[in-house]
Amino acid sequence: MKKSKAIITLLVLVLLLGCFGYTAAVGLGSDAAGSAASINLGLDLEGGVSITYQAVGDESPSSEDMADTIYKLQKRVEVYSSEAIVYQEGEDRVNIEIPGVSDANAILEELGKPGSLYFIKETADDGSVNYNRASYEMYKSIETLEEEGSIVLVGTDVKNAQARSTTDSMNNSQFSVELTMTDEGTTKFADATRTAREKGESIAIYYDGAIISAPGVNSAIENGQAEITGNFSAAEAEQLASTIRIGGLKIQLEELHSKIVGAQLGEEAISTSIKAALVGFVLIVIFMIAVYYVSGVAASLALGLYVELMIILLDAFEITLTLPGIAGIILSIGMAVDANVIIFARIREELAKGKTVKSAIDTGFKKAASAIVDGNVTTLIAAAVLGIMGSGTIKGFAATLALGIILSMFTAMVITRMIIKAFFAVGIKNEKFYGMAKERKAIAFTSKKNLFFGISIVAILAGFVFMGIGKAQTGNALNYSLEFVGGTSTNVTFKEDMALADIDTKVVPLIEGITGDGNVQTQKIEGTNEVIFKTRSLSVEERETFKDTMVDQFGVDGEKITTETISSTISNEMKSDAIWAVVIATLCMLVYIWFRFKDIRFGASSVIALVHDVLVVLAFYAIVKVSVGTTFIACMLTIVGYSINATIVIFDRIRENMGTMGRKEALADMVNGSITQTLSRSIFTSLTTFVMVAALYVFGVSSVKEFALPLMAGILCGTYSSVCITSSLWLVLRKAFPQKTA
Repeated sequence: MKKSKAIITLLVLVLLLGCFGYTAAVGLGSDAAGSAASINLGLDLEGGVSITYQAVGDESPSSEDMADTIYKLQKRVEVYSSEAIVYQEGEDRVNIEIPGVSDANAILEELGKPGSLYFIKETADDGSVNYNRASYEMYKSIETLEEEGSIVLVGTDVKNAQARSTTDSMNNSQFSVELTMTDEGTTKFADATRTAREKGESIAIYYDGAIISAPGVNSAIENGQAEITGNFSAAEAEQLASTIRIGGLKIQLEELHSKIVGAQLGEEAISTSIKAALVGFVLIVIFMIAVYYVSGVAASLALGLYVELMIILLDAFEITLTLPGIAGIILSIGMAVDANVIIFARIREELAKGKTVKSAIDTGFKKAASAIVDGNVTTLIAAAVLGIMGSGTIKGFAATLALGIILSMFTAMVITRMIIKAFFAVGIKNEKFYGMAKERKAIAFTSKKNLFFGISIVAILAGFVFMGIGKAQTGNALNYSLEFVGGTSTNVTFKEDMALADIDTKVVPLIEGITGDGNVQTQKIEGTNEVIFKTRSLSVEERETFKDTMVDQFGVDGEKITTETISSTISNEMKSDAIWAVVIATLCMLVYIWFRFKDIRFGASSVIALVHDVLVVLAFYAIVKVSVGTTFIACMLTIVGYSINATIVIFDRIRENMGTMGRKEALADMVNGSITQTLSRSIFTSLTTFVMVAALYVFGVSSVKEFALPLMAGILCGTYSSVCITSSLWLVLRKAFPQKTA
């Protein structure tokens, strides 16, 4: 790169930093597009619409029907936001909370009335009166229509409805809706379509009193599989399928009330998170410059660009940001720093070999590429699987993580390289500005494998012991929060309109004193003095204490305090989806590592190490009694991503050193040398990521602290396992399962 070109490159970079920084801070246009303020926030950080439905009928619905209703509604409302939640309140009510929206009436109009779907026989177009449609639109009773034989199927006869895409002979996409009937629905539908075909009738689909589709009947359908075709767009097909699914609920619901609610964690959670991010970023910049000199300056500029682009793209892609989403960003920042650390360590190694600065820069980036790509792609595979198969906050976590990974690779491998080369071209050519690796004696990590394995086994067993104690004392192995086991929702009407900051600092600590738990969710109802406090399940005595505290401390009218038992916001189906997503993501990572390293023992030891990290952090949750909520899933996924990335860096060095290993060199010595060569990277990356999370813990409110604390433990555990466990495991597996040779 010529000096003139280098100067232009640096000037353009400064200009981009300024422009992107302005966009991220202020935004563009009247709607401040691209700014941090425009990012969609989840219920935990911003709030949104809360709608309460009640089951229609004199008898309370069964728990199975309520669970089915909640799961199907969850899938329906995710059309509005992946962070929308649905949960049961009392025996016959369902609450839906959708973040980032403020028009409850618009949502209600579009959502319609769950459980009111009917398939109605229409008369032929021969001039006769189409009395069925007319009578239904005039809200003629369902019983009358059934007596007339007009209703041939109801929503519960439909097992599933999915939008489908096919390609015609001209390679044009055709969209349709595929219906799958229940066993009873299959019989009904066969009879109805056979009769309709004979009489030239159609079978119209009505939802919430209005026709949504009137497909013709081409033949009798006897296998329970039907396809609705037409000139659909992809969105129209998905909307129709979604409407049929929600209309097929076993329970018919009617709106009880709707309201606008504030953030569950309160506004202080946002301000403290921003403060923590700024402090953490400044400390990382100082650290990078102090350790890596000119390279550290280049990395800091690239990281600044990364942060600005991350903010702009979160808004551009309309990704809903929640506390678990922040975990994904923290992990991706850690991986961005990690990529730079790997590169700079390689450059210093090349300088130590006597190469020129220019040659060391080129070779350093080239040798670091495989470790960076493999580590990021492995984590990206996991993010993709979680995004496709997960639901709710897992999707949000996956989206922010995937975006962060792609950006981190771009800024580290393109922007950082461009800046360093520009610095060199303008005259910063002395090797002292880049540093030089020092020769270090290999540490015999593998010789202490029995000690390390023993420590891990003790830690994991201790976790199971404490889980057993917890199970015996409380009935739960872990300190599950209301997201997992439900809890108590208490409505308090204060005498004045209290600001969220005052609620967070004056009211919430008193509630935490009663519950002994830091997981208190607060929602302020817009336009009123009413505040909803969601806590773990409260006993009768605790509810009375809660009531007395509000009356004594804030002069609240005790008669206006109401409490309701609420179900978990994470259903069994969502738990199952999450588990399967993690299992499949792990298998995909195993296959990728096997493919890249040509040795399944690398993949197997990586997966065992992941299981190890999860179990150790689970032990931490059990011993410290940290609340297990939605952030628990994000925490575990973050640790898995962090751990696999650290492991791959070491395995990449082992793979490289195996190619140059002398015949007389012992395999264990080579492994120890590889771990030692990457040790500074392991320590520095862990330190910078730990600093980011520690800042969250120091500045955060109680709920944020309960998220940051196990994450810090996970970072330390991931570092320990990648350095002390995985390579030794690989040696053990290599000895136990020697590779066959031709």
